[in-house]
Amino acid sequence: MRISKKEALEWFSHLSSLSGDKTEVYKRFSPIIESTMRQIELAVNKKHADMKSEIGDLKDLKGRTFFVGDQQKFPKGCVSCLFGDGLGGIRKTHECNLLCKFCYYHDNIDNQEPIPDGMWEIGETLYYEEDIDLLLSIQKKPSGIAYVYLEPFLEIEKYYGIIKKLSDAGVYQHMYTNGSLCTRENLQKLGEAGLNELRFNLGAVKCSDKVIENMAMAKEYIPMVGIETPMTPEFYSEFLKKKEAILNTGIDFINCAELHFGEDNINNYVGEKMYMARRGYISPLWSREITFKLMKAAVEENWPVVVHDCSNHTKYSRELNKNSKQGQAFGATTYMSEFDRFLPHLFLATLEDEDFKFLNEDELPENLKLENCIDEIDFLLVEEEDEMYDGFFEEDFDEEDEEDEE
Repeated sequence: MRISKKEALEWFSHLSSLSGDKTEVYKRFSPIIESTMRQIELAVNKKHADMKSEIGDLKDLKGRTFFVGDQQKFPKGCVSCLFGDGLGGIRKTHECNLLCKFCYYHDNIDNQEPIPDGMWEIGETLYYEEDIDLLLSIQKKPSGIAYVYLEPFLEIEKYYGIIKKLSDAGVYQHMYTNGSLCTRENLQKLGEAGLNELRFNLGAVKCSDKVIENMAMAKEYIPMVGIETPMTPEFYSEFLKKKEAILNTGIDFINCAELHFGEDNINNYVGEKMYMARRGYISPLWSREITFKLMKAAVEENWPVVVHDCSNHTKYSRELNKNSKQGQAFGATTYMSEFDRFLPHLFLATLEDEDFKFLNEDELPENLKLENCIDEIDFLLVEEEDEMYDGFFEEDFDEEDEEDEE
């Protein structure tokens, strides 16, 4: 079934207007939802394919991701993620000195669980630093480790010891930072401890001159230095203003992360045109399009960096690779939506855009036309409501009986 854009908008407008528990409605009319999401995705994929076709010398890593530039500068942390054991994260810091609109923790940033003093979260388990040697002697050494979650430079002195242990064991390590707290001293100590790669979220600081200088300083001590930031219109605008200074820092790569939404950052973007990639991540249409614009410019202007398309496709490939390396069944993946329920209102802006066209359309059969399904939708909503109240009154009645018996 290839629903038309007109009928998809009618359906999604109505679904968005419903109140109460809509679980049974969504289940009954899942063909409408699935067809609409697929139609949107196919149109987005076509736009992406057209933009990629305009990028000269576009390279890929076995179809798992795309990039332009000298492959020797491609971030090895990403190679580990896509071909090694996956993205193995180590968590310590639970705070940040900034609050970014796109942050995946935005609405809940003050409630992040702290890691006990002297401990590290590895593989969702807590370890003391002195346990790392034992862990490395027993378990298979990971192809790479990433220091992720919020801002590690808030307590960067705690990281030097564990980085040194893993470096001595030959584990490739990369770290994420917004760069605002970097100093010559802590960057030098990170390099001496054995950190292989440092990634700056330049979008978090609006391409701050100070952080651009810190990137150049980091390159003096750390072998691989680059940018990894969600692609947003704000970042794109600021990057273009300071492009020359950024490219002159000597960094190796720019990881163009396709922004996706979760429970804690979606409220900052309601009303943007969105799509769902492979029934998983929900992203704004403009994010990956910005990536392709940067890649095209990088080729045409011969930028001295790798520009990497860290897209939903790349993350989908990452999860497939990770599960295969963990011995999961053929086809197993942990790639999925960040939401535990369907939210039709997120896609209204896309469906309302007159310039956004579905590639092929068919008229819905009579039994799935909205006007012929209104009564059934109302019945399903009433049925759900009755079941909810039935349970409530039974519980209340039972409690009264128990009191009478006493």
